[in-house]
Amino acid sequence: MYDFLEQSTRLMHQAAEVAELDPAVVELLSAPGRVVSFRIPLKMDDGSCRIFDAYRVRYNDALGPSRDGTRISADLDVEECKALALIMSVKHAAGLIPAGGGKGGITCNPRELSKLEFERLCRAYIRYLRPSGPDYDVLGADIGTDLQSMAWMLDEYEQISGRHAPAAINDKPPIIGGTLGGYEATGRGVFDVFREAADETGFEINGTRVVVQGFGQVGSVAAQMFAEAGCRVIAISDSRGGVYCEEGLDVAALLEHKQQSGRVADFPGTTPLTNTELLETECDVLVPAALQGVITEENAPNIRTQLLVEAANGPTTLEADALLMERGITIVPDVLANAGSVHLCQMERTQGLSDDYWDLETINRLRRKRLVGGYRAAVNTAARYNLASARLGAWINALKRIEEAIKTRGWC
Repeated sequence: MYDFLEQSTRLMHQAAEVAELDPAVVELLSAPGRVVSFRIPLKMDDGSCRIFDAYRVRYNDALGPSRDGTRISADLDVEECKALALIMSVKHAAGLIPAGGGKGGITCNPRELSKLEFERLCRAYIRYLRPSGPDYDVLGADIGTDLQSMAWMLDEYEQISGRHAPAAINDKPPIIGGTLGGYEATGRGVFDVFREAADETGFEINGTRVVVQGFGQVGSVAAQMFAEAGCRVIAISDSRGGVYCEEGLDVAALLEHKQQSGRVADFPGTTPLTNTELLETECDVLVPAALQGVITEENAPNIRTQLLVEAANGPTTLEADALLMERGITIVPDVLANAGSVHLCQMERTQGLSDDYWDLETINRLRRKRLVGGYRAAVNTAARYNLASARLGAWINALKRIEEAIKTRGWC
């Protein structure tokens, strides 16, 4: 069974060894700094009561307040939150963002709840978590949460605290202090980093065959960006299966089809694919944009692509990563490729604290600049250490920054 936390921690130790981090710092970073688990009793519409397990992990806050990610999914557990919080710490540090990594959520299938039940659950999460505000830990959206979820959470926090605090919750609607461009940030960022990697390697974008696994918020936006740039998006899937068209899919029409039917399957003029078949479809660019651990030691030999762009968190195991690099496949790692949202959250926080809100052109320009800067820094670090992996380059950059902050504070 795939162990997300074990994989993430092992990667951290690999990067720390190459970077020659202080052993005391490595020991500190080998586990999260704070883990909160609690239970939420929820009164259902029919008068019954259900109990939901909930969590919040703050991995390390040496660089600043922990931030991001509130996941509501049926299979969520505290170990997954720990792994994601570690990855968020690395994303922030690698992107020169003054924040630590946080992640949490509720073990629940949102589809089983009515809208009112789901609202009560989101509000209850804030009441039972008892967050300490924007200078301590800032929640953001993730799988199972969206603009509306975060609006409810912000309102609950403000009702409890008795003051307006737009910087206390990220990924909320602009009308109550959110930032423009938030919904598209991760998907657009995936394309921003891909384009930089393509330019650096001499990869021709026009006509490139692209396969996208996952057609949610990230995958759908990324697919549209690839199509608009002249790429041929030949296969797309969601949790219920996928579709294939050698001539290229009409991404906008497919998105409308999914909004009406709830799935990508049965899109006219396409051949059905399973998610396993989709990952092994021959293409030029493969974009896993769904769940962690989908590319493994078992299916890595069957991956037929030139460039792997990780839009999801941890989609490739360490064993698969090594096999793919041996075959000459270029990997744009998750901590770089899907970091668009963490940069937007940093901008959202800045705007909320200053009460000065920016136009979309400014936000898109800053997002691209920061993402490209992080990618170049990771590639340069990898070259300096004679590494083939931009992933290790990004983790080394992040861990060195965290180590400096820890030592400057006198913790180790």
